[in-house]
Amino acid sequence: MTDSEKQARIFKVLSVGTRVRMIHLLKKRSLCVKALARALDITPAAVSQHLRILRDAEVVTADKQGYFVHYQVNRKTLDEWNKMAKNLFDME
Repeated sequence: MTDSEKQARIFKVLSVGTRVRMIHLLKKRSLCVKALARALDITPAAVSQHLRILRDAEVVTADKQGYFVHYQVNRKTLDEWNKMAKNLFDME
């Protein structure tokens, strides 16, 4: 995948406001689907759909804790995406 394709993928994943809000919440602490659904005022099914896309893009990771799966951001991916976005917008 070329750099421009990677950059386009970043913005495609982040093109939905709910996903951006999820990332903001998960940067603070890990949460399960039900907690995310309550915080975002959407259904758990909708949260799961968004999490699937974020997991596929390696933006979030899952950690099974008992009966629940808790999600957190993958800081390595976010750092990489931050560098790629800065590279795109750099005016040098």
